[in-house]
Parts: sequence; structure tokens; C-alpha cells
Amino acid sequence: MLKTRYLLIYVALMTLVVVASNFLVQFPLNAMVAGINLADILTWGAFTYPIAFLITDLTNRQFGPQTARKVVFAGFVVGVGLSFYTAVPRIAIASGSAYLAGQLLDIAVFNRLRRQAWWRAPLVGSLIGSALDTIIFFSFAFAAFFVFFGANEPFALESAPILGILSMEAPRWISWALGDFTVKMLVGLVMLLPYGALMNTLRPMQATAAR
Repeated sequence: MLKTRYLLIYVALMTLVVVASNFLVQFPLNAMVAGINLADILTWGAFTYPIAFLITDLTNRQFGPQTARKVVFAGFVVGVGLSFYTAVPRIAIASGSAYLAGQLLDIAVFNRLRRQAWWRAPLVGSLIGSALDTIIFFSFAFAAFFVFFGANEPFALESAPILGILSMEAPRWISWALGDFTVKMLVGLVMLLPYGALMNTLRPMQATAAR
């Protein structure tokens, strides 16, 4: 019963994060910092999605990789399904593909490193998973090559200086991807704080050998 209760909480949190991120990624961060228009490099989704890796890592630590995969798949089915009502279909497709690939990679990396320093598995797993997630999501969601997934957002294809500061120009979604990953790395570091704080509370409840 205790395991079931925890799993329901993890699935609910994962669903909330996925749906919120799919909705927020459609909105650039309209603010100016040091003369840089953040709308050219960031969307609000970059700040919420890294929490998904925290949820996956806590599940992996407490119940092992097999259960973590179940939470990921449950979050995929429920979260991405709901995202078709909160985001355009192309965003939902891109999110689902990136989510599965990134989260499953995070689980594999975490499990390989789980017996090393406490911070290494969650940090390395989330960073590598975030890199793959970012590449897949922004390519599927905005690149002209993947237009068969659905209509594109014209604003995303407009040329702009990369990251708003470089002389070289590229479609705006390239800067979004680079800015998104930069934020994910920073948030990934911040997520070590709640992970470390919960380690003693959410102790492993079964053998967590690689499976």
C-alpha cells in the first residue's frame, strides 16, 4: 500500500509537470536583460520541465529503475494525452518523443552511477537526459524538416542573432533550444538541493540492482 501511494504521487506530479511544460513552452519569456530580448532565447517551459528529472530520480532511488520506467510511461500516457488539449498537436508529439527518450536515458545513466557520490547520478543523468530531450523536442516542434508533424509557429522560424548576442543568425528556435538547455543545466544543479534534502526521507525500499 505504501509503495502504491508513493507511485500515485509520483505519477500525479509527473503528469502535472509534463502538461504544464507543454503549455508553457509555447510562450517566450518577454523580458529584456542587459539589452538581450529573452524572448529570442527562452520559453517559460524551460523552468518547469527539469522537475521531471527530479521526480524520475527520486523514484529510481526509492524503487529502482523498473518502477521508475513505469512512472515515466504513466506520465507519458496521461501527461501527453492531456497535452493535446492544452497545446497544439505538434508540440504534444514533440514533447512525448523527447520526454520518453530523455527520461529513459536519465534512468539508465542514474542506475549506472547510483553507487557513486550521491550527487553524481542525479546530476549527470539529468544533464545527459536534458541534452537529448532538448535536441528531440525543439527539432520535432519547430524545425522546418518536421513540418509533417503539423503546422509550425512562424515566429519560431524567423531569423535572429543566436542567443540574441552573436553576429551569426539562425532560426529563432535554435536560440530557444540553446537557451532552454542552459536553463535546464542551471535548474538541474538547483534540483540537487531538494534531492539531497529528501534522500534520508525517501530511502530505497527494495533492491535496486540494474535491470
